[in-house]
Amino acid sequence: MLILAGAVTVTTGRAEDYPSRPVKVIVPFGAGGPTDVYARDIAEELRKSLNQTFFMENRPGAGTTIGTDMVAKATPDGYTLLMVSGTQTVNETLYNDKPYQLLRDLVPIAPVIDSDLVLVEHPSVPANNLVELIALARAKPGTLNYGSSGPGSNYHMAGELLKNLAGIDILHVPYKGSTGMRGDILSGQIQLLFDSVPTMAPMIKAGMVRALGTSGKARSPILPDVPTIAEAGVAGFQASLWVGLMAPKDTPQPIVDLLNRTITAILRRPDIKQAWEAQGATPLVMTQPEFSAFMAAEVVKWAKVVKDNHIALIN
Repeated sequence: MLILAGAVTVTTGRAEDYPSRPVKVIVPFGAGGPTDVYARDIAEELRKSLNQTFFMENRPGAGTTIGTDMVAKATPDGYTLLMVSGTQTVNETLYNDKPYQLLRDLVPIAPVIDSDLVLVEHPSVPANNLVELIALARAKPGTLNYGSSGPGSNYHMAGELLKNLAGIDILHVPYKGSTGMRGDILSGQIQLLFDSVPTMAPMIKAGMVRALGTSGKARSPILPDVPTIAEAGVAGFQASLWVGLMAPKDTPQPIVDLLNRTITAILRRPDIKQAWEAQGATPLVMTQPEFSAFMAAEVVKWAKVVKDNHIALIN
């Protein structure tokens, strides 16, 4: 439940006195995932900062395109918002026939968090580090596999980026959600997996899986002994799970600016930074134009991976 606090007056038409009634935030993922969790976290902090109810509505399906389309078609008055992640930027290329275009029909507001992934393998894989894994994959192309929570997910695209930059051929095994992929990496049904650092860290420390590298530009504070994938031998590798907010195109700019300022103030608080980093997530602070440019660059980055790896498009 999200509540905005404090009387704020924004001049310009419908933006005046925003928000004066409850705001719906569409989360195009199932309940309990990282996007859903941090949507509710930022909602609670906004509740403390402003003075109006925001309520989360989970609308999963079709790789986030159902919920995203709902917001793209909503009235642009600031009372219907979208939680967005890297998956939607991948979908700009991966989905052949969407009823919307992300950066044409919606406007970025602000990012919220950025969280590293970790590449793990089942202990039966005869490779003790990333260099050995790449050598094994090159010696036996098409024989190693990696799981993901579905086509276009952060976990899928991290695997495809690894294939692209390392020049290896490993098979993608998509699951309907993340529960099945996690069970199968532990049982050895699949050999490799990208997953969130907080989720995998206990399994790594228990020796249930072997960590080969994290996906960020710097080592994860939760797994300080695990090198980044770039450090471990794949130069230029960087991928993360990020979350932010968007609104329908033509939402009044004063409303967009108000939400960006409020979220930015929350993310700059030391207590938020400390609490979220302990969970493996870093507050991601950008101006509204910076977030727009960031999202545009993400669309271009993943379009290249989809094209270079000949990933089958979804109709």
